[in-house]
Amino acid sequence: MSKLPLIVGFGGINAAGRSSGFHSYKRMVSDVLTDQDMASTWQDLAQRMGLSEGSASDPEVIEAIKAGTLVRRIESFDPDSLRYQYKAALNGGQETISFTLRKSKMPTRIPENWQVEEQGSKVTITVTGELNALLEDRVAFPVTSGGNIPSGFDPAKLYNSRFHPRGLTLTVYGASDALNSLGMDWDEVLKHIKPDQVSVYAGSALAQVDDNSLSGMLAAPLTGGRVSSKMMALSLAEMPADFINGYVINSIGTTGTSMGACATFLYNLRQGMLDIQQGKSRVAIVGNAEAPVVAEIMEGFRVMGALAEDAQLKALDNSDTVDNRRACRPFSSNAGFTMAESAQFVVLMDDELALELGASIYGSVADVFINADANKKSISAPGVGNYVTVAKAAALAKAILGPEGVKQTYVQAHGTGTPQNRVTESHILNEVAKTFSIDNWPVTAIKSYVGHSMSSAPGDQLIASLGVWQYGWIPGIKTIDHIAEDVHQSNLNILTDHHFAGEHGEDYKAVILNAKGFGGNNASCLVLSPQQTMAMLAKKYSDEKISAYCNKNEVVSLKAAANDKAACDGDETIRYHFGESVMDEKSVEMTTESIKLSEFSESIPLATVNPYADYC
Repeated sequence: MSKLPLIVGFGGINAAGRSSGFHSYKRMVSDVLTDQDMASTWQDLAQRMGLSEGSASDPEVIEAIKAGTLVRRIESFDPDSLRYQYKAALNGGQETISFTLRKSKMPTRIPENWQVEEQGSKVTITVTGELNALLEDRVAFPVTSGGNIPSGFDPAKLYNSRFHPRGLTLTVYGASDALNSLGMDWDEVLKHIKPDQVSVYAGSALAQVDDNSLSGMLAAPLTGGRVSSKMMALSLAEMPADFINGYVINSIGTTGTSMGACATFLYNLRQGMLDIQQGKSRVAIVGNAEAPVVAEIMEGFRVMGALAEDAQLKALDNSDTVDNRRACRPFSSNAGFTMAESAQFVVLMDDELALELGASIYGSVADVFINADANKKSISAPGVGNYVTVAKAAALAKAILGPEGVKQTYVQAHGTGTPQNRVTESHILNEVAKTFSIDNWPVTAIKSYVGHSMSSAPGDQLIASLGVWQYGWIPGIKTIDHIAEDVHQSNLNILTDHHFAGEHGEDYKAVILNAKGFGGNNASCLVLSPQQTMAMLAKKYSDEKISAYCNKNEVVSLKAAANDKAACDGDETIRYHFGESVMDEKSVEMTTESIKLSEFSESIPLATVNPYADYC
């Protein structure tokens, strides 16, 4: 029997705030939650944003928090003054061109039309004819909307992050946040498992692309910069997993990343889920970190026609002013998606270990389905694969929950806010709803709040879904005022306002997360509610086992709440252990049956039985 992968911890950061404690979710539905429910979230955001000198209940502070969160005007660069260089051939006509340089800046190959006169440490250069040059300018970027993390918050300042790319600082912060949410020390978890029974699947679809990584490395020869020894290594797409293993949890277990463009988080979730289902790992840390709100990256998507440009948004609103807040408009009249940054991580455990430790159970991953698009005319266009993934997820929901239970599900749509997505994805969801006799299938799209964080986007969807089962509201698509005429919705209920799902979301037993990635990378995931998950565990385990678990969980829940309160008060723990507990060849003891590593109490068993005996 397969083990059930339980979600026992989660953390991260996106444009709505910190993930653990459901704070990013609460920011999205703040207009329907009570002041009591929101107090800790306002306090947490005030700490993140450097607004903690005033009271977090002060209306002015709350307004400042609202202004500095969710999709808004880009803050990671100035879109009104973007540095740009133009090639130019300068010609002095009948006059020569003369200038002075340091000797160290002289080119190796001196052009034939240069005359060079040395003057101490400098040289004077006289050019006859043309001089090829790059002229610096400042231009306005056509896109000013983005999903930056909360204004004023820089996770790099919370630990020794010298020369770390932004995506990796988000990784360290997000993974730490997820571990803090467990309500138990990581070392305590390790006492109950073998050292290699941990999986870490984390990465980034676009790799690390800022000045400290790939972008800086490629630009250095053309901008007069210097390539450092860290840039190449830290640029790699799997580096978030490497950082977690090497600096956060001291892991000797399975690692890597499985990439699928905008569906990457679900690709990694599938890897962690399979490891636990098959018993290869007992704990899996799964996630992605992406920091693509970089002008060069955005320009690549803009020239594809993928991003919502200011001129287009103004035309939609018949206005002279761009509404950055409403840049992403899924299933409505829209113009393109909105680039965002995010880091999202979840901790999975097998059901037996979770009960043994008393871990809090936020839901479970039933399965993740991945299918390609087959032959297609355009590699970036959507195709048929997503029909397969959504249908498989709905079919599994029916198999687990029954023909009526499948109707107690809702959909976290990919919902990018592009004209093409609104048609293609709505048709997929509508056809699946018809097939499974679902009327008014609730559909939401949280990119309208936090933008499109590429590989992390399904993680944003998952974290928001977990909040629904805590506070009872499915976030509606509040950036739209109508559904576009070409959207298919005969069997859908595309939510334009928050939808009440029961006091703790109990009206819905599961959610389907949907992701459609460039290149034909489609993934759909069925996540079961904590109530449904506990009902299933109660059938597998005895009453005594469940009762013992509940007693243990009381202590764990209190610890998790204490960790969350400390973070809200500005005293959060960032796990970054550079150069600690390092092992070398002297740390290894090996026999034919096991390997013992000095930093772990348990040995790693080696195979002693032929698994292919039937073939031998």
